[in-house]
Amino acid sequence: NVEDLLGHVKYLFFYLACGIAATMVNFFINTSSKVPTVGASGAIAGILGAYLFLFPKARVKTLLILFIFIYIISIPAIIMIGLWIIMQILSAYIEYGSKTGVGIAWFAHIGGFAAGLVLIILMKKRKKRPYLNKT
Repeated sequence: NVEDLLGHVKYLFFYLACGIAATMVNFFINTSSKVPTVGASGAIAGILGAYLFLFPKARVKTLLILFIFIYIISIPAIIMIGLWIIMQILSAYIEYGSKTGVGIAWFAHIGGFAAGLVLIILMKKRKKRPYLNKT
């Protein structure tokens, strides 16, 4: 959905910018970490931030397993993404400064999410300035 709205080229640059921002946030906040920042999770988190802003009323189909009962339920994306970012923040807080960790760059997830949210807001604000199109 985000790619459809931005177009392929803008989406690629948006994705890369979120990944770079995620890496920078992780590097500057968690300087004592021995965990290398590799992978696309920060960029994906940026896409989640953009999705939350662009589609605040969207619903997500989710698999819910309660003991032996399996359900597919539809919940608001804002709840699912909200729970996800809370888990990232709590995990980062718990693991911050730890010499032994699970090898996940939590701050990259948080930084990527924040970057995606801020970038998409700035992109949408820029698009809404009609006075720039007047001749």
